Amino acid sequence: MQTAIFTTLLVASLLFFAWSVYRRLSLVLLGLPEERFDQPGRRLSEMFLYAFGQLRVIKKPFGLNHFVIFWSFVILAIANGEFLVNGVFPSLSLALLPEGLHRALLVAFDVVSLLTLFAIVLSFVRRIVVRPPQLDSLYVKGRSPEAFAILAFIALLMLAYFGMHGAIIAQGREAVASAMPVSTVVAAWLTHAGVDLTLVERVSWWVHALVLIAFICFLPLSKHMHILTAIPNCYFGALEWPATQPRETFEKGAEYGVGSVERFTWKDLFDSFSCTECGRCQSACPASITGKPLNPRQVVHAIKTNLLENGPALKEGRKGTLPLIGNEGEGTNTEDAIWSCTTCGACMEACPVLIEQMPKIVKMRRHLVETESKFPEELLNLFENMEQRSNPWGIAPGERAKWVSTLPVKPFVAGETEYLLYVGCAGSFDSRAKQVTVALATVLNAAGVSWGILGKDEKCCGDSLRRLGNEYLFDKMAKENVEIFRERGVAKVITLCPHCLTTLKNDYRQYGLELEVVHQSELIADLIKKGRIKLDGSEKSLGKIAYHDPCYLGRHNDIFEAPRTVVQAVTGSAPQEAERHGRNSFCCGAGGGRMWMEEFIGDRVNHTRVDELLAENPDTVCVACPYCMTMMEDGLKDRGAAQVKVRDVVEVLAEGLLHKKG
Repeated sequence: MQTAIFTTLLVASLLFFAWSVYRRLSLVLLGLPEERFDQPGRRLSEMFLYAFGQLRVIKKPFGLNHFVIFWSFVILAIANGEFLVNGVFPSLSLALLPEGLHRALLVAFDVVSLLTLFAIVLSFVRRIVVRPPQLDSLYVKGRSPEAFAILAFIALLMLAYFGMHGAIIAQGREAVASAMPVSTVVAAWLTHAGVDLTLVERVSWWVHALVLIAFICFLPLSKHMHILTAIPNCYFGALEWPATQPRETFEKGAEYGVGSVERFTWKDLFDSFSCTECGRCQSACPASITGKPLNPRQVVHAIKTNLLENGPALKEGRKGTLPLIGNEGEGTNTEDAIWSCTTCGACMEACPVLIEQMPKIVKMRRHLVETESKFPEELLNLFENMEQRSNPWGIAPGERAKWVSTLPVKPFVAGETEYLLYVGCAGSFDSRAKQVTVALATVLNAAGVSWGILGKDEKCCGDSLRRLGNEYLFDKMAKENVEIFRERGVAKVITLCPHCLTTLKNDYRQYGLELEVVHQSELIADLIKKGRIKLDGSEKSLGKIAYHDPCYLGRHNDIFEAPRTVVQAVTGSAPQEAERHGRNSFCCGAGGGRMWMEEFIGDRVNHTRVDELLAENPDTVCVACPYCMTMMEDGLKDRGAAQVKVRDVVEVLAEGLLHKKG
């Protein structure tokens, strides 16, 4: 009778499980095509590193606890599989395996079950006592009931496991009881307690069975579906850092960006089912931290909810009724949230299952700009200035080379000049950034580098346009720049600005232009290494230096050591580090086109970053980006700390050279 009842329940649950998984994952096919099946060897390597190795999970202090739960789940899947099979076919069990292997498995099951129970208790304590805010439910106030239910399920499974096996051992029916140390202790306790061992065994067996069946049914309906999708999502993850976005085809009647959920790619939709809602992206996001309406976790959750709501209609060729972009509500992203993103990439760096949140936001921006013509009012001037005069301020192109008036600067000539110095808009027009340009030109001349400029023929690279979603204007400017570079025979480029660096190096590849692009800090560090710039490490006029990692230099282009190398060569000591630095650095607030927008909601991002840097009591804040320069100087003034200097890394070097000459 027990076998018949259990078999009926199990078959029903498996059918429900299969139907539920199909119902959800079939919706992924509504997404647009995207190539994620290339380089299977490398993809397998990434999957083992991030999914099975839990590389990003264990970077956080509590990550080890999840590591234990994950691997316990993998190991105990064998034990639970045997339980299910044995429940239907009582004659089949792991006892049929060779004795040595059987005993090894029983030891593993016993020990791992105990470790899992400890890990679950710690998880309960964390959620009830520690209560980290990122674990709050997105749309339900307080802790997530679903998370508590899953933790309770796992705890019950472990307790039932020990109750069942302890009772069997106490009855003398386990031939290899010595391979089950924890269950043996439980057996001794049950014997001492004088309980009905048959009843304990029967109740534990059914608790174990019903919890497993309930888990099978509940899994595909919950956020814990990531148990099924996270591993393949790591396999399909981006093999290169997604520092750019796909091009668009501009033709009559075409749709631009993503205004409804089926306009995302299949991988975007698969991401939404892989989100663990762990909150790591939320904890890293500068917009979320400073009280903006953007929460990367919520963006991904909204995509999933929207897909589940609209999916049936979309499969029938009808339009969905729940808007992807609109007023606040589950399954919808607000415009304020979409425009709050600084595209710093902290969310992608933090995500343990390689979800790509930032590109999804840019895709929705494209829809707002190109299809709806809806964007913050202050961007209108930016777009007009870019289109008419190819710079954010709308200054006449003839003004681009005015910074060279006191320096011997030559135009770039193919075959005669090695490097094109791509000055960029800030380095050409911003009064503070022009000082950095002069410092760089001085250093390059001192090192004997062959370089030249385009002067008035230089155009904006279009970084802000692309990140703000104005792909049409970016496309136009990129094509013009590519044509100029090809006509002039440019092969090597030096940039002052990380935003120019990432655009010329990464975005322009989509236009068939392969350039060797280096940031000034990389080139200078290399010149120091080769002995073309000689320093004695004695420059102390800048006092204690704290270095701020620009997002577009660090996370987006993996350049962390070069600026630090320069500072150390000049001063003789490494710069001080803020609490968040390197890959975990905190954004200045200017990326993603936010340089040209006001912050009306929450705290200012640059204030939060400046506060972190001031905690180190620096005399100088060193940057390697003109946007960061502006944000740091403004933030220090607002915080009443204008006495702290802000210097670009090349200015630090220039002062070191000046000191040496003196």
